[in-house]
Amino acid sequence: MPSPLVRALSERHGLPVLDESTIDVFLAPAAGEPAHALILFAGDPTQRTESNDVAVILPELLKAFAGALRGAVVARAAEDRLKSGFNVVVAPSLVVARGTETIDVIAKVRDWSEYVMRIRAALALEAPAMLASPGPKTEFRFPTPRTDA
Repeated sequence: MPSPLVRALSERHGLPVLDESTIDVFLAPAAGEPAHALILFAGDPTQRTESNDVAVILPELLKAFAGALRGAVVARAAEDRLKSGFNVVVAPSLVVARGTETIDVIAKVRDWSEYVMRIRAALALEAPAMLASPGPKTEFRFPTPRTDA
């Protein structure tokens, strides 16, 4: 269940709530819409108290970058299934996407100037897409029991 602040993003600010069935349509901008999107992966607000802070920051960022970004929120029930496709590791995170490409992932609460700097860089036409996550950096191996002993 999203917090009231996260819920207000759709109810009061009119941001779409995305899941697996709507994400592709959202990522393909309609004629006249900005190519870039700012998408919130809020996480569980009972475990991630910063989710509420980022929910307040998101509309302000959309105002600051008016006409350059579209905003959306990923439905809580869909976050775990969608986050790997956007390189999201930590909640809350804001994803800057250009079409289906993830350009940047801004995790947790940041200073306003960092948001502005990173989003401005992500909006540049030459901004490269992030590479897909290579997976775990640590591999755990367990000894195989010997059967000949």
